[in-house]
Amino acid sequence: MNIIDELEWRGAINQMSNEEELRKLTAEKSISLYCGVDPTGDSMHIGHLIPFLMLKRFELAGHKPYILIGGGTGSIGDPSGRTSERTLQSKEDLQKNVDSLTAQTKKLFGDSSHIQFVNNHDWLSQLSLLDFLRDFGKNFNVNTMLAKDIVASRLETGISFTEFTYQILQSIDFLTLFQQHDVQLQVGGADQWGNITAGLELIRKHEGTEANAFALTIPLMLKADGTKFGKTAGGAVWLDAAKTSPYEFYQFWLNQDDRDVVKYLKYFTFLSKDEISELEEKVATEPEKREAQRRLAEEVTIFVHGKDELATAQKITNALFSNQIKDLSVEEAEQAFGKMPNVEISATPENIVELLVATKISPSKRQAREDVTNGAISVNGDRVTDLDFVLDPASSFGGKFAVIRRGKKKYFLAKVV
Repeated sequence: MNIIDELEWRGAINQMSNEEELRKLTAEKSISLYCGVDPTGDSMHIGHLIPFLMLKRFELAGHKPYILIGGGTGSIGDPSGRTSERTLQSKEDLQKNVDSLTAQTKKLFGDSSHIQFVNNHDWLSQLSLLDFLRDFGKNFNVNTMLAKDIVASRLETGISFTEFTYQILQSIDFLTLFQQHDVQLQVGGADQWGNITAGLELIRKHEGTEANAFALTIPLMLKADGTKFGKTAGGAVWLDAAKTSPYEFYQFWLNQDDRDVVKYLKYFTFLSKDEISELEEKVATEPEKREAQRRLAEEVTIFVHGKDELATAQKITNALFSNQIKDLSVEEAEQAFGKMPNVEISATPENIVELLVATKISPSKRQAREDVTNGAISVNGDRVTDLDFVLDPASSFGGKFAVIRRGKKKYFLAKVV
């Protein structure tokens, strides 16, 4: 299957320039392509995964991907998707983010010799103001720039000249990679179409109208209920394990709606058409087994965090399902409960009723007694029904904390202070 045909089957193409020629070119030879990410933070989130997974698919089809870290453009800030000016980062913070994203992308793609990493600071920082205006600014019509969605959406609230020039800088990136590395295709999100096509225009003005360069964007990802994909009650789902633990990451995918799961299997995994069709059938006939969600969670967690972290996430999941919390290590318990409500307890053993009241897990002593006698309280997975029960923090998780559950779903991480 041609790579373009595969991407279309996966629903991963929003817009494409010169489809017939790009399809022909990718079938005839190996091409170089790129996708960029700006270091606006120290981690990518799952929304970034889609274009980078597309690069991986091109690599598997025999093509040569480049990943661009925007050390130069990141100092300016892309105006797309924003209603106000971005706060500029310090040089120190910017470099820290560049280092973090470079390490993160290299971890995702491993030691593949087919994927190259570049930083646009290397060439953008060498431009003088006069060179920028004479060699590049002269090629951009202000009226055309104003008509681009990425700028037009900001005209009512206002846009600085700094952010207005972003599309010129991104165009310079495409031209530079075209000239130096024969990169013919840029991949990006749906909101990047204006920036990418501006790059195509610049390439043709510098290299001639016959220059073979192409644009390809991915669709805006929406859930079946119409809301934006990738957001949870706790915020974005990050690729950095310190921001979103592998267990939380795994759970995010495991809990996807039946209406979305097949689409996500196509977008986020490298499973074959036959494998996905089989899982789609199981969604229709045996949805209660959630086999498609489980496979999705496994595949994406392995890609981002590796097999060891998947095993840990599954162990935590099984321990919580079977209420065998004591089987977890300190690190595993922190993954499972770290972002749940925290309360503070003393290292000194304390009566369960007094502790529930002191930590406000139960609102009153009367309610605390009822919770205990009714079997609504569990400590480290064991149900407590004895009003004289004494919780000794030293008896579990290295004396660092205890896990208290009230009712079926309200967990509290009781940290020793």
